[in-house]
Parts: sequence; structure tokens; C-alpha cells
Amino acid sequence: MRLLVMVLIGYVSFHSPAQNSKGIDFDQIESKVIEWRRDFHENPELSNREFRTAEKIAEHLKDLGISVQTGIAHTGVVGILEGDQPGKVLALRADIDALPVTERTNVPFKSTVRTEFRGVETGVMHACGHDAHIAILMGVAEVLANNKDKIRGTVKFIFQPAEEGAPPGEEGGAELMVKEGVLENPKVDAIFGLHIGAGQDINTIAYRPGGIMAASQSFEIHVKGKQSHGSTPWTSIDPITISAKIIDGLQTLVSREMPLTKEAVVLSIGKISAGVRSNIIPEEAHMVGTLRTLDYDMQKQINKRMQEMVPAIAKAYRAEATIDIAKGYPITYNDPALTAQMLPSLHQTAGQEKVFEIKAITGAEDFSFFQEKIPGFYFFLGGKPLDVSTAESAPHHTPDFYIDEGGLLLGVRTFLQLTYDYLNN
Repeated sequence: MRLLVMVLIGYVSFHSPAQNSKGIDFDQIESKVIEWRRDFHENPELSNREFRTAEKIAEHLKDLGISVQTGIAHTGVVGILEGDQPGKVLALRADIDALPVTERTNVPFKSTVRTEFRGVETGVMHACGHDAHIAILMGVAEVLANNKDKIRGTVKFIFQPAEEGAPPGEEGGAELMVKEGVLENPKVDAIFGLHIGAGQDINTIAYRPGGIMAASQSFEIHVKGKQSHGSTPWTSIDPITISAKIIDGLQTLVSREMPLTKEAVVLSIGKISAGVRSNIIPEEAHMVGTLRTLDYDMQKQINKRMQEMVPAIAKAYRAEATIDIAKGYPITYNDPALTAQMLPSLHQTAGQEKVFEIKAITGAEDFSFFQEKIPGFYFFLGGKPLDVSTAESAPHHTPDFYIDEGGLLLGVRTFLQLTYDYLNN
């Protein structure tokens, strides 16, 4: 791997093996990236509350001599690095927020942070790899800041809060950053982003031109019935039973009304709350769910049917129900021309046999808000240990989520290669 790194350094320095990147020690960069990642992992912060995280990022960028802007979209940090030669403006993005998940791994840097989220006490964990994303981009910033003479143009480092969604009643994430002008002054020509994958082998890269991740919408359903004693259910209008009917009905929209051979649709209920004790049938029930789609026409149709079905099912059982569907995230869309242009850069760093095209997935990313405005390229970096099968690997957003830190350096190298190749093309 170290030999490949030295070959890379020669390549990114205008493809001349004789030129080195000013003595950059990639063993040292890798050690720093791992150290940063562990610190962020041990000290996770939820969306729009990434105060300590933002402070450490800003301090690092300032120490490198990079111009820093803070407080963007509440806790976002942006660094601007001008190369010694004029050219295009490229943005590199990392998301920085953690999740309301209680960690169960046995790593020495395990998170023990506790908080309250939507009225429920919970742990806080980087259960999606954003800690790795931050550390990788900090490593990239350090290398580029020490090689300004190799940069033809400007690099904008975007450390974005609230990718997992802003708290109720707040704005946040990429959408708010765009609204506050993060792609302007200087105007960005293209943007790159990555996501580490717990189910993908380390030292591999996965990509897809066009739609790579689904549009995502959250929705809330409120059911109002009639409260009664649990011993006499016939005197109630049971919102819990009716909620079960609504959930069952919504699933038929996917299985019976969507052309799934065209694109995937996923509808999941993530939370249902009602009642206080065993012998009271409550008056109300509340549900929260997510809808994932890869086709906007299908999204429009299922939204319409959800709004029709929910109150209709409730009415059939003498109850009332309302549904509120949020705007959500757009489809994460990789500009096909930009993807084709940058594919050789992926091959250069990972090796052609370690780079592969994938089918679209039903996960979602608010990186898509950047891609609505400018060409963007988003790819997946492997984080699964080679001795662990995909079936055994804990999924993202779970207490046992784990990544192999041996794959982080490839993230640094790939961002560097993409940056040099894009700006110097």
C-alpha cells in the first residue's frame, strides 16, 4: 500500500514521478485520520448540535492556514483553499452529525454520551460513519494545504451538519447550507462526496452514474379515536387497532400499486406511540415513518394514495386520522458526464479491480441538494473487514455498527486524486 501511495503522490503532482508532495508522510496522515475519527466517535453530537465537532474542525483548518467560515446552517464549517494557480472551484463535502443510537460495540473509544431525543432517553453514536467522513476530509485538507502550488483553482471544504435531518421545527443540513449560499463566493463548479459502507469490503470503491440513492420523505400520522376501559373495548374506538390497519394498508400501496420492476419503493414505520397502561384503550395514537423512492412520478403517485388511504381507513372504523408528508431529500443523482470523467481517478487510487458499479440503493442522502444546483459525484468507500461476511456486518444506524479503519486512507487518497485530476484537467 505504501508503494501505491508514493506512486499516487507522483501522479497527483502533475503526473511527474520526480515531483513529491513536499514530504507528506502518508503513514502520519493515516495515524492522524484514525486519531481524529476515534475522538469524534467518542464524542458524538446530534444534528444541529455539533458544537464541539465544529470547533475542532475549524481549529484544524485555521492551523493549516485555510480561510474558515463557521456558523453556516447553524453549526456548519467551510474552509476555502486557493491554489497558487487560477482555475475552477471544487467542493469536497463531509457530513458531521451522529444519531440517537446507544452503542453496543466494545471498541476502546465507544460512545457513552446520553441525551433525550423526541422525549425518549437514548445514547448518541456515530452509527453511520460520519466520524470517518470528517476525519478523511480533515486529512485531505492537510495534504492540500501543504501543496497549494499543485492546485490549479480553489478547493472548498464543506463540513455539513444535520445530514440525518434537523430536529422537529428546525431547518438544517445541505438544503439550508445551499440556501445560505455555500455554493457561492466563490461559485462552485462541481462537488464530490463519499460515504463509508459497513457492508462493503475495505479498500474498494462503489459508484453509479445517474440515480445512486433514493429520494426520502418522512411522514407523521395522527389517529384519534375514543378512550375506554381495556375490559370493554366495544365502548371504545381503538386507535391502536386502527393504526395497525393503516400500517397494513400502506404496505399494500407498495406491493400492489407500485410498478416495482421500474424502480424500488420502500415504506417503513419507524415509531408508533399510544397509551399509558395495559387496561386503558387510549384516545390517540401517533406514527412516524419513511418513504424511499427512485422515481419522482412514483413518489407523486404514492404520496397521493397515502393521503387518500389514511383518513379513509380511519373513517371506516369510526375514527379520524391525518397524515403529514414532509418534502424530504431529492434523489442523489451523479452527473453522468462528471462520473465518466472521474472514473479513471478511482481506478488510479483503488485499482481497477477494486472499483465497481452498483445498482441504486434505497438509502438517502441530502448531498442531493448540492447536486440539484451543480454537477456532483458521490461514491461509496468500503469499511467492512475482510474476515467478516456481509451478512454478519452490522447495518448502518444500529448499535453494533462497525468499520475497519484500515480503509480510511483510501478515502483520503481518492479525494486527493479526484481533486487534482478535476482541477488540473
